[in-house]
Amino acid sequence: MRGSGAYAGKYAAAVAGYRVGPDYIEAHRAFVAVGADEQGGRVLGFYSLVLAPPELDLLFVADEVQGRGIGRLLVAHMQSEARAAGLDRVKVVSHLPAEDFYHRVGAVRTGTALAYPPAVPWDRPEFEFRIPSA
Repeated sequence: MRGSGAYAGKYAAAVAGYRVGPDYIEAHRAFVAVGADEQGGRVLGFYSLVLAPPELDLLFVADEVQGRGIGRLLVAHMQSEARAAGLDRVKVVSHLPAEDFYHRVGAVRTGTALAYPPAVPWDRPEFEFRIPSA
């Protein structure tokens, strides 16, 4: 996550305090995409779904495998998990460079999350995934 090119330079402060370790995983529903064969079992991406209130907390895909559909698969998995949990919508506060991605995978822009300096000194777009029932 901290090695993501999307969080280089001025954006580094936004993830500086995040730690995805055992404590985070115990408190959140975290899912991982792991590579096979040529990827050698390496983590290619992950996301975390918070159930109450419903929110996609983190979604990352390793820089070197972006554009291969892994993010789209993670979103589809998240939607399936949300549906199974009885959710009808899931909020996501987007990182600015990820805004187009969320549009492409079907999220609807619902507003703006205001900056909270010093960690995040810029406003961010808020989206919502609407989860149709099965």
